[in-house]
Amino acid sequence: MHTIVVDLGYGDAGKGTVVDRLCARPPGAEPVTAVVRFNGGAQAAHNVVTTDGRHHTFAQFGSGTFSGVPTHLSRLMLVDPLALATEARHLAGLGVPAPLALLTVDRRALLTTPYHAAANQARERARGTARHGSCGMGIGETAGYALAHPADAPTAGDAASRTELRRKLTLLRDRLTDELGPLGAPPVDACLDAFAAFAGQVTLVDERYLPRLLRRGPVVFEGAQGVLLDEWYGFHPYTTWSTTTFEGAETLLVEADRPRGAALRLGVVRTYTTRHGPGPLVTEDPALTAALPEPHNGHGRWQGAFRAGHFDAPAHRYAVEVCGGVDGLAVTHLDAPARQRGLGIVRGYRTPDGGLMSRIPAGAAAPGDLDRQQRLAERLLTSRPDLPQSPGRDPHAWTEALAEALSAPVLMESYGPTAADKVYGGHGGHGAGGTGGASAAHEVTPPGSRNRCPETSPAGR
Repeated sequence: MHTIVVDLGYGDAGKGTVVDRLCARPPGAEPVTAVVRFNGGAQAAHNVVTTDGRHHTFAQFGSGTFSGVPTHLSRLMLVDPLALATEARHLAGLGVPAPLALLTVDRRALLTTPYHAAANQARERARGTARHGSCGMGIGETAGYALAHPADAPTAGDAASRTELRRKLTLLRDRLTDELGPLGAPPVDACLDAFAAFAGQVTLVDERYLPRLLRRGPVVFEGAQGVLLDEWYGFHPYTTWSTTTFEGAETLLVEADRPRGAALRLGVVRTYTTRHGPGPLVTEDPALTAALPEPHNGHGRWQGAFRAGHFDAPAHRYAVEVCGGVDGLAVTHLDAPARQRGLGIVRGYRTPDGGLMSRIPAGAAAPGDLDRQQRLAERLLTSRPDLPQSPGRDPHAWTEALAEALSAPVLMESYGPTAADKVYGGHGGHGAGGTGGASAAHEVTPPGSRNRCPETSPAGR
């Protein structure tokens, strides 16, 4: 069975470590054929730590790379060849042989270039104190330029044609320079050399490749960022130019003649809610940010501060609803309740008029209604959390409480950063430092009987 992994929060819930565990090939499990990236680009930051202490932040490579699982960058990815080369060098230094040989790239995937990144940073600087929390890597510029100039947007396939790529890069540079002034990006010829090297080291494929890949065996679709940052369903303007729900993976499956809903939909949540950069985080508690430090997340030059709060049940339930439901949950940071007394679940917000908001309305949400999403963001920014309710320090109590709050079973429990700290299926290893690396094969809810929150609106674009 194929699996789609999606973050139900604002990102940073642990998608990378979940995908790493799914690809770890426990005894008796069918090996994963490939990891397919289906949204976002080089701004993704999926941290994986191995049992022997190696650490890598996966951006474009799939998070199953340490297990030797190949990566396919689908047509929905925004591919940054320069960032990819840097990532490949780091993986090679960690002992992964010929990392770029593990990559296949759909020729239709858009290319992110230094001109996109420079324009992104110029716009974010111009916003001053009203910054959106961009990563500054050109993701929105890549998507926006392709919408405005679809015939001229550089693609991965263009990297194999120096003439066509020079035409497109020159147009891109000139248009952005006319709009924003000098960009401080490298000359076109320098980009051509780097992109040609990319085309020579990865395998470029067409639309026939993914259907064949899906027939070989189980595939893990690895999402980027989180549903609460979705371009349509997130809280505008603190969002990304990417569909972060299950929709992209479902679209790729349908294009490959697989029925919609054929893959297991796994939603990832932490025991506490985090956000990197500005925007609504109703349950934010500065004391938690200080008490639960992040070894691989911190203040970003473009994103801003890394923030933490109590588990935000209304926001995560909203994410489940706009996704159209999940088959199960992967709960990470289950060691945190034992380390941090008072950590709890917030089940409602106090609004400025003194009312209690226990549910973020999702039923009327429609793709493209950004005015509605901005009004929703403004409402959340002025709301305050109700008192958090703590399930206690027992991880089992936390998994039961989160399963109840989101109307979905917990299929994976994570007590630490490595694959050995995960339990996939059932309960076990409860407590900080629990292992579960040898857990038995799991039983999951069939996709056809997917648990859905009441009043669920289907995801749609």
